[in-house]
Amino acid sequence: MRALAVLAVTLVMACTEAFFPFISRGKELLWGKPEESRVASVLEESKRLVDAAMYATMQRNLKKREILSPHQLLSFSKLPEPTSREIARAAEIMETSIQAMKRKVNLKIQQSQHPTDALSEDLLSIIANMSGCLPYMLPPKCPNTCLANKYRLITGACNNRDHPRWGASNTALARWLPPVYEDGFSQPRGWNPGFLHNGFPLPQVREVTRHVIQVSNEVVTDDDRYSDLLMAWGQYIDHDIAFTPQSTSKAAFAGGANCQVTCENQNPCFPIQLPEEARPAVGTACLPFYRSSAACGTGDQGALFGNLSTANPRQQMNGLTSFLDASTVYGSSPALERQLRNWTSAEGLLRVHARLRDSGRAYLPFAPPRAPAACASEPGIPGETRGPCFLAGDGRASEVPSLTALHTLWLREHNRLAAALKALNAHWSADTLYQEARKVVGALHQIITLRDYIPSILGPEAFQQYVGPYEGYDSTANPTVSNVFSTAAFRFGHATIHPLVRRLDAGFQEHPDLPGLWLHEAFFSPWTLLHGGGLDPLIRGLLARPAKLQVQDQLMNEELTERLFVLSNSSTLDLASINLQRGRDHGLPGYNEWREFCGLPRLETPADLSTAIASRSVAAKILDLYKHPDNIDVWLGGLAENFLPRARTGPLFACLIGKQMKALRDGDWFWWENSHVFTDAQRHELEKHSLSRLICDNTGLTRVPVDAFQVGKFPEDFESCDSIPGMNLEAWRETFPQDDKCGFPESVENGDFVHCEESGRRVLVYSCRHGYELQGHEQLTCTQEGWDFQPPLCKDVNECADGTHPPCHASARCRNTKGGFQCLCADPYELGDDGRTCIDSRRLPRATWVSISLAALLIGGLAGLTSTVICRWTRAGTKPTLPISETGRGTPQLRCGKHQDAGTSPQGAAAQDSEQESARMEGRDTHRLPRAL
Repeated sequence: MRALAVLAVTLVMACTEAFFPFISRGKELLWGKPEESRVASVLEESKRLVDAAMYATMQRNLKKREILSPHQLLSFSKLPEPTSREIARAAEIMETSIQAMKRKVNLKIQQSQHPTDALSEDLLSIIANMSGCLPYMLPPKCPNTCLANKYRLITGACNNRDHPRWGASNTALARWLPPVYEDGFSQPRGWNPGFLHNGFPLPQVREVTRHVIQVSNEVVTDDDRYSDLLMAWGQYIDHDIAFTPQSTSKAAFAGGANCQVTCENQNPCFPIQLPEEARPAVGTACLPFYRSSAACGTGDQGALFGNLSTANPRQQMNGLTSFLDASTVYGSSPALERQLRNWTSAEGLLRVHARLRDSGRAYLPFAPPRAPAACASEPGIPGETRGPCFLAGDGRASEVPSLTALHTLWLREHNRLAAALKALNAHWSADTLYQEARKVVGALHQIITLRDYIPSILGPEAFQQYVGPYEGYDSTANPTVSNVFSTAAFRFGHATIHPLVRRLDAGFQEHPDLPGLWLHEAFFSPWTLLHGGGLDPLIRGLLARPAKLQVQDQLMNEELTERLFVLSNSSTLDLASINLQRGRDHGLPGYNEWREFCGLPRLETPADLSTAIASRSVAAKILDLYKHPDNIDVWLGGLAENFLPRARTGPLFACLIGKQMKALRDGDWFWWENSHVFTDAQRHELEKHSLSRLICDNTGLTRVPVDAFQVGKFPEDFESCDSIPGMNLEAWRETFPQDDKCGFPESVENGDFVHCEESGRRVLVYSCRHGYELQGHEQLTCTQEGWDFQPPLCKDVNECADGTHPPCHASARCRNTKGGFQCLCADPYELGDDGRTCIDSRRLPRATWVSISLAALLIGGLAGLTSTVICRWTRAGTKPTLPISETGRGTPQLRCGKHQDAGTSPQGAAAQDSEQESARMEGRDTHRLPRAL
């Protein structure tokens, strides 16, 4: 009985220890803190709604290895990095809070009134602050060192000191025309059933796709002028300057409806409705679609940065820097930049794949293990249906092989340049090498885009009209990417995507071992590159095969409208419908409004439309669907226009793309042609470089076209790499006066320095790695006596102590680590996709398994004890029973006491019983728990 009591106490203690934390935390989450104010209560409820929707989303994504649907793949490709995600969450909390405040005070606002008239400026300020939005609505703090004019910030902020937010990451896209929302400030065009535009409802976007845009894969007209690399470069550059994150939640805030299932418009769900005749084939009435994240202080929030009383409709956020700065290579946030850099290298290199090489050349690294495994798994690995994606400056690097190829080229180019610069300037620190190589790579992105790519797209006349020659930096030019450019105009390239991925052999012929792949077979598949012969076959295919020509009745093939983002899965997405729905989500005005903006005549009649769209059948279909020319979506109208001479766009998109490119160039203080950015000698060398030279330097190809965008035949249109000009890096060699007394101090631990000049004197500017803060003097100046100060120190930042912006969600425990932090979850919870929120793993806690084991131990002990007591009580009044016998025809019989071991005689067993009895009489306890327990 004493053993029973001990086991019972042990079991109670184990259960209490295991479950008390959950009871305590559950109480805290359930009841929360006492209500401090009406606003605080609303904010808490809004946070709960937003976080509950995010939680539900991450819970559905928890099974890391199940096959992803196309909708999940699109969501992962649109998943913002942590900084953007935090801002989007704050914006959603602010918007939800204001809506709740209006409901609470029972405000009756007529449709003609603007919602911001209902809430005071003070109240909006309180909500902005408590939601976490306010810090992202205020101007950033700009550095005041000599490096501020030498290297751009990774976030793009402070490029223009008078307008430090212009072009910065995680700010609102620019509006060139006021948005058109059905409620005047937030609801997309097409949100309310029965809402009429110019007397007619808007057509369903899927109907537009089916009747105007979609053609079969076999109906493809090849471009007789440009190679597939022109299409690939356009997509790559688009990913350098624009990324609009989807809502951080994939479930509705009010009611929590799953956006992947619901066909109702419930923010952030804005599903694409399917025509009735198409529903049986897909088994659903709609395709999922999630609204873009709002920028802090816009939409229903009615706040213009720093002026909360000013009416401001919903704006969408750009998660990247707007500048042509190679953020595809380096990222747009300090946190991502930290992941991409190789911190053990003295040459300022970027990280590469740790295990696999391409004939000695580097591959992109895989994303860290904590990142969502959203790509196809490695072939031949049993049981795996999902694997890691490549890690690059933009999260979409693994979408298609052509994107992956260009990301890989530039990774190799950075490391090639950094190593070459180290050979020239052995005294340069790792930070200096990294920044100088980054500066050159950014300049090459600008040169290839504005010198080679954009003139091919716009044609020479439109390029001269809208872009023209560089005349120097213009501080009044806002370089921020516009909403219409990102959401409509620059998506013209989707109509130039070929349905096949072509891989060629060394003779630029069809590869015998690597046949062409349909595009849907290569979505999110790093192994197309890693196990498909490496980079060279893909580059040959991009160089020597034509792009798809954008023909008015052959706009997009079925690989994009019927099989988008398919991974061994029957469900699908439609890129054309997504483009149309996105334009409506963003409140883009119609086609005619943008023509008028560009100084082009409005198209009012069918005859007018026929002058812009030569194909009468296409023009007729468009009018039949939209009923009124002003209702035509700008993306479709611009896409269907007749090409300008020697161009690949019509007049509307030439205008919008040209205006954007001019703004990106003229409004960039770090544009490569600006006199302070490079020396005359360096600019002269940069002008020699080209995409063809990049390929020669970073692949195994020995012959390339002089113009990589011009499609040509091999070998007559290809030149030897020996004759392709490139940069001479001698222009970057740095020398110092012989009488210099300062030299270079050693780098500080967890930090580094960069050299620059100020008032003719040498200066070192120190910085610490992400997760560390500087202690001491940031800037050292060389004097006649040496450096004026001792080098500073880099101290670890305790991110967990930040109560204003806690790094982990309230559901997780924050643990500070050297140079970072770690969000920890109590069992059985585990981290979700955001790396900061704990979600239920749907398994029993480890403590529960311990409790079950202890319970089994207790039950086994009780059973053994009961059996012993009964047997001894029975033996005391009866003769001993026979041992178990299984010989002959007898049946097994139970006996009390220990089982007879094999090979033990009955006499031996009796002797053991006698020994136990003697021990009992002497007070010794020889009973033992069964071995199995």
